[in-house]
Amino acid sequence: MSTKITCWTGSSSAFGIALAVIIIWGVTGPIFKYSDTWQLVINTGTTIITFLMVFLIQKSQNKDGKAIQLKLNELIAASRHASNRMVDIEDLTESELDVLHKYYQKLSDVTQDDDDIHHSHSIDSAKELEERKKDLRKEEGI
Repeated sequence: MSTKITCWTGSSSAFGIALAVIIIWGVTGPIFKYSDTWQLVINTGTTIITFLMVFLIQKSQNKDGKAIQLKLNELIAASRHASNRMVDIEDLTESELDVLHKYYQKLSDVTQDDDDIHHSHSIDSAKELEERKKDLRKEEGI
């Protein structure tokens, strides 16, 4: 139900209805002499709608986030070169995610001179490749 409501509230029709309500409210200002009650109607209405929409949008984002995670997990599981350790990392703490970020930064640093980033799939293999390159350079006198 939340997905349907979120889709509808994000539609052009919903925007049109909201705009019409604001215009009608503004036009009725002189009729009600811009009274406190007239202002209270729009303030109360928008506050209630905003309050409910926060929870509705969060529910929808949680569902979308879970679906994206499952799709990414499937891609990791299907790729023979991907590390299965990456499945379900969303449950890690912020500091654990920082450690993983440093791991991939180091991998990037070790492989930055490589012409093809697909040759290395871990820090260990990247280090091995770098060592072989160094050995070749030494042998060639470079």
